[in-house]
Order: sequence, then C-alpha cells, then structure tokens
Amino acid sequence: MGPGKADLLEAIDRVGSISAGAREMGMSYKRAWDLVDTMNRCFKQPLVATATGGSHGGGAHVTEFGHDVLRRYRAMECKANDCVSAELHELISLLSPFGED
Repeated sequence: MGPGKADLLEAIDRVGSISAGAREMGMSYKRAWDLVDTMNRCFKQPLVATATGGSHGGGAHVTEFGHDVLRRYRAMECKANDCVSAELHELISLLSPFGED
C-alpha cells in the first residue's frame, strides 16, 4: 500500500468504477486494474469489489474492509508527516529559489 494505491481507492470510491477512477488519475485502465488486483490479492479480504456489465452496468466499489485499510493507511501517513515536519522544513530551506542561478 502506498500513496498511489490509496489515491486510486479514493478515486474508485468517488466514481464507482475502476476505469473512471483510472481516467480521473490519468492512468491506464490496465495499470489501475493491475493495482486493484495486487491489493485484493495482498490483503486478507478484497479492498475493491467489481460487478460485471450488463443491463444494469458494471462498476466497482471499495469494500468496508477497503475503507478500513484506507483509513488506517491515511492515519499512518499523517503520523509520518507529523514526525518529519521539522526536517522537511529544514530541507526545503536548503533549496535554491526558483529562477535564480
């Protein structure tokens, strides 16, 4: 799990499909499907459930388990960001201003 996969889960949750989520992120459907497949295989339960097309259309949704994983990941991300905030500001202060040589 990483920021890209978390962003993809959020996109799928917003739009209700893997293909639309991929489009929203500027990613190919194949890449998005591969990421979803990897996440579903790596966790104890699927993070995304899919429905095949037909008269009612297909689609995908983030499962309750997926929402829990996403919530936990975002919480870890916030804690990590808080821990390195001071060092990040110090690192940024070492950058040269844009446009100057």
